[in-house]
Amino acid sequence: MEDWKQNPENYLTDKDGNFVLKKDGTPRKKTGRPKGAKGRGYNFHSETKAKIKARRAVRTKEKTTDKLKQRLDAKRNSLNASKETLNKLEKKTTNKVVTEDVLDQVPKALKEEVNNNVIFKPNNGPQTDFLAAPERDVLYGGAAGGGKSYAMLIDPLRFAHRSAHRALILRRSMPELRELIDKSRELYPKAFPGCKYKEVEKLWNFPSGAKVEFGFLERDADVYRYQGQAYSWIGFDEITHLPTEFGWNYLASRLRTTDPEITPYMRCTANPGGVGATWVKKRYIDPYPPNESFTGEDNLTRKFIPARLDDNPYLATDGRYEEMLKALPPTQRRQLLEGNWDVNEGAAFTEFETDVHVITPFEIPISWERTKGIDYGYASESSCIWGAVDPSDGTLIIYRELYQKGLTGVDLGSRITEMELNDPYSVQGVLDTAAWARTGTTGPTVGESLIRAGHKLRRADKNRIQGKIQIHEYLRIQQSGRPRLQIFNNCPNLIRELQSIPLDRSNPEDVDTHAPDHAYDALRYLIMSRPRIQDSFSRIRNLHLEQAYTPADSDFGY
Repeated sequence: MEDWKQNPENYLTDKDGNFVLKKDGTPRKKTGRPKGAKGRGYNFHSETKAKIKARRAVRTKEKTTDKLKQRLDAKRNSLNASKETLNKLEKKTTNKVVTEDVLDQVPKALKEEVNNNVIFKPNNGPQTDFLAAPERDVLYGGAAGGGKSYAMLIDPLRFAHRSAHRALILRRSMPELRELIDKSRELYPKAFPGCKYKEVEKLWNFPSGAKVEFGFLERDADVYRYQGQAYSWIGFDEITHLPTEFGWNYLASRLRTTDPEITPYMRCTANPGGVGATWVKKRYIDPYPPNESFTGEDNLTRKFIPARLDDNPYLATDGRYEEMLKALPPTQRRQLLEGNWDVNEGAAFTEFETDVHVITPFEIPISWERTKGIDYGYASESSCIWGAVDPSDGTLIIYRELYQKGLTGVDLGSRITEMELNDPYSVQGVLDTAAWARTGTTGPTVGESLIRAGHKLRRADKNRIQGKIQIHEYLRIQQSGRPRLQIFNNCPNLIRELQSIPLDRSNPEDVDTHAPDHAYDALRYLIMSRPRIQDSFSRIRNLHLEQAYTPADSDFGY
């Protein structure tokens, strides 16, 4: 029986219920799969195509899975090889820096693998020592061309894999940062693919979440740009460009982290000279010999690592850079070529030489005239300089100094009294005239407090130009081969200021008053305004310790 008779619902009909016929006279089927069809049943061809398509999709996914498994196995093998390399290197050194001598002991295959992935390789010597230093605070400084800037860029990357790591690289001004930023663009994306630099913020973002920021400290007030911030690493490039240590001290208080796996570090680079050379030398260079670790007064472990031109093979080989440095003026040549920290560009007293003007202490004869000069400060340092005159040739010997801030007039009087207990008689002297000035208070002035404590003092002659000229005269070598001024080596503050105090750029006849000058001022007062003295016979005859601190004249002390 025909299918349209058995299943008429599967065929098209018109509005009168008659079948719609094809050209051959048979009824036309409805489109689509019949309702209730099962198994191979109706529309066999479409079902077969779907199955073939599904089988092909399964085979494609199986092939893709196999390829991914192969790639995963290759990655596992590479990871295991890298771990093996790391373990072997860690057995060779405890440092975090891989050097040439370490790589020489590594198997050839492993060495090739390491070399193929090296982005930066430190030079053997100071650059490697700087990057591997465990001390919390390190200065890498000395001759120009030693590779200090590259080391400053690489060191903060030691914790770039930690999300909590945040580093800050500083220079004096924003334009000076451009060279460092350009170098970072070359290095950082190679070392950490995926890291992004934000030009506006001057900030690198690393895939781990770590950040490296570039900033500036043109003025002391610029430190407040970083108020409320926390950094796990802070670096000062060319730190001697900072006139005072205020910026360093403030940002040191920002050094902290919540990640126990991160050790906070302070890092500095510098060439000798600059407006801040004095305080940098005092903090890093004077306390201990180079390359020796020590603990500062702030309880930070500290080290000075000297840089030399020979440390950089890329500049030292052809000799051109060295020849350029040799052509510089004498002071700059000693700073940038020799890395000499005892000379300062623009220093006011170029004739000062440590070998000539600094001597070993000896017992001052009782008959020698003694005097002192005092420069007072509370927020800044108060300085008192004691001198004795050699009667044989008139040489002034500075044998003691006081250099301390935060002293009231009463405190200063007590400290001077304590330091003069071993002197044979009360040492008369001169005091900064500002110490007698009243600032709206009704109590005694600093000068009056010192006189009440028994110190014989007069107002100092404060002529700045003539005082500087007189110091030049005293530093000059006499025909005897001896200068008129010599300083005991137990007076480091006066020595440091005479070495480094710069000339005033607007007035070359005077020194820069923004530089530390408190000991210098006390010496200037002493030389310019030496008080009235007794002859040697009268002075020896009247030596009575019980009369040493008896005030005399209420205005001038005697």
